[in-house]
Amino acid sequence: MTKRATLADVAKLAGLSTTTVSMVLNNRPNTRLSEQAAERVRAAAAALDYRPNPAARGLRTGTTRTIGFISDEVTVTRYASAIISGLLEEAEAHDHSLLITESGRPGQLEKLVSLMLDRRTDGIVFGLMRARQLELPPLTDVNTILVNATSTAGHPCVLPDEYRAGYQAVKYLTERGHRRIGFIGRSADLLEPASSATVAERYAGMDAALAEEGIELVHQVDGKYWEPGLGYSGAEEIFTAGPVTAMIAANDRVAFGIYQSAQERGLKVPDDLSVISFDDEYLASYLRPQLTTMQIPYREMGRTAMQLLLSRQAPPLTLVPMPVQERGSVRPLN
Repeated sequence: MTKRATLADVAKLAGLSTTTVSMVLNNRPNTRLSEQAAERVRAAAAALDYRPNPAARGLRTGTTRTIGFISDEVTVTRYASAIISGLLEEAEAHDHSLLITESGRPGQLEKLVSLMLDRRTDGIVFGLMRARQLELPPLTDVNTILVNATSTAGHPCVLPDEYRAGYQAVKYLTERGHRRIGFIGRSADLLEPASSATVAERYAGMDAALAEEGIELVHQVDGKYWEPGLGYSGAEEIFTAGPVTAMIAANDRVAFGIYQSAQERGLKVPDDLSVISFDDEYLASYLRPQLTTMQIPYREMGRTAMQLLLSRQAPPLTLVPMPVQERGSVRPLN
């Protein structure tokens, strides 16, 4: 194995002191070195393929330039894994590495936190696929932020702006002339923070927009398991309750069930029924017609969380807008 070049090796080849070499390679300002000397250092480092020793640098500076990420299902879920992409992009832009772990079993969270502390990470990000409130072990000595989650201890968190998304979903329909609207997926159980940290805000935004427009839902179907079966049975119930021109689905899988019900009744989306949803899973772009939906901005949430963590100036709550992904499932009536 080839011996790894040291700072002393670079200094010897450049004909300068190790202190001078360290200042150049660490880009320290006001070194009063000539550009010629700095270039000799850089050339020597390149010739020797010199790479800084992270462990030694960590002992010297008190930092490891490593951030820990603890998730539940983010690493194994395609659309939520964009959180990791956002975290990595921002970490790399600031010369930091990301140590990724997955918590999926009872009692594992405490072990993973201990692992991060043992590795002396400069901060820890907790991320969830489904936003809810976490009970975290004590974290007084490490910079911490949560993405798509909240904590009982009130750690800084980054969440999607669900209130605005719910409001905009209703407005998207009413601005296109829809007044007879049904909704599938309201659940009192999801108002509890341990079940969802954001759904209550989504409902509140929808209700505010409906009140502002002076209309009520034609019919609403309750259900906390947001799967195609709820969308199908819910749509059947709404069709029976009375004529509608549009339905709001709690998520894209519920919308899939609505599509199935409409098709069996000989109805076409959007000619006979407009549908709007939330999340923007991959499913949304594979439906025909493609589904208009309010996107959970996982990548941007990851980027924002890392920016705030590294700045050490995170406010208690940061909301990231949920943009509407306009596709072909909503037809204007006006």
